[in-house]
Amino acid sequence: MPVYHKLGKIPPKRHTQFRKENGDLYYEQLFGTIGFDGMSSLLYHVNRPTMVSEVGTSIDVTPKIAVHKNIKARKLLGYDVKPVDDYLESRVPVMLNNDIIIGLAAPKKSLTEYFYKNADADEMIFIHKGTGTLRTLVGNINFEYGDYLIIPRGMIYQIDFDTEDNRILYAESMHPIYTPKRYRNWFGQLLEHSPFCERDYKLPTDLETHDEHGNFQMKIKKQGMLHTLHYTSHPFDVVGWDGYNFPYGFSIHNFEPITGRVHQPPPVHQTFETSAFVICSFCPRLYDYHPQSIPAPYNHSNIDSDEMLYYVDGDFMSRNNIGPGYMTLHPGGIPHGPHPGAYERSIGQKETEELAVMIDTFKPLMLTEQAIALDDGKYYQSWLDHA
Repeated sequence: MPVYHKLGKIPPKRHTQFRKENGDLYYEQLFGTIGFDGMSSLLYHVNRPTMVSEVGTSIDVTPKIAVHKNIKARKLLGYDVKPVDDYLESRVPVMLNNDIIIGLAAPKKSLTEYFYKNADADEMIFIHKGTGTLRTLVGNINFEYGDYLIIPRGMIYQIDFDTEDNRILYAESMHPIYTPKRYRNWFGQLLEHSPFCERDYKLPTDLETHDEHGNFQMKIKKQGMLHTLHYTSHPFDVVGWDGYNFPYGFSIHNFEPITGRVHQPPPVHQTFETSAFVICSFCPRLYDYHPQSIPAPYNHSNIDSDEMLYYVDGDFMSRNNIGPGYMTLHPGGIPHGPHPGAYERSIGQKETEELAVMIDTFKPLMLTEQAIALDDGKYYQSWLDHA
């Protein structure tokens, strides 16, 4: 997502003296990825960002795998995930491989008692229910139903919810999450045929700058462990920053669908990509307009990828017995397609109000113990005529 952004006060030249009113120096930090080759930002701190007073407990949060090699189509009842007060404890990982962890969460309380950093993965948080504010050391982003929040690895954040009724789909990516390269020119600007543009992004605003000393608890996820560290200064003490590496939001409602005379393949719904998976948005749109078109998707084989679909709202025209919060997995190696009757009843339909998020991974997904507890156990048989 190569867009330049800045907030607060910064010096006219990088890596030069930048002083407070009392003459003391601000502390510069390069916040970057992929060594010194990826996108980065320069942050200016009131206090040194390195003052660890104590390293506390570490907890193993590695997901427990129930099915390592899956060939069965699955349907998970996502709303069966129970609401939990703590933001991190509410996270329920359900599918994963070496590149990604996909999970569901129903956090009831805001994350205010400690700060959180994922040192391993970029995070994609999709807001299915709830409103609030993502608070980070580089600024805040207000969010609402339908928002994607993209949080780069290493970003320190808290999150405020307006109510206790919140539902989230999340993904932890071991690879940077970008906008699709085919939508960008060689400078990084989104092209005219892109289904969204830079105006649609929710960029950080309202930079918080706290010059406070005390005991500030930070939980850091690294290598499957959740470590607790204590810092002597407030993590949100950035007085200014600029660059390309920062969190941002994007509403699924701002995705402009690409349609055609005949059925378009899933890549037209692509919203984000990594080297290991893609994220797509299925949004309300007009159906195909060839006089003999069949709007429902044709049967297809995911030979080289697993397909996870999270159903948000509306009537997903290719599926039977699907509701909000359901999650399906169509594994590579076997074909899948419209449910019985869906192919035929789509003919003559003019539009759909479906809303869903799809993640296609290029390596097979394993299922966790929590996923099996949410599985309806019979989805794989739902293509039988009598189902």
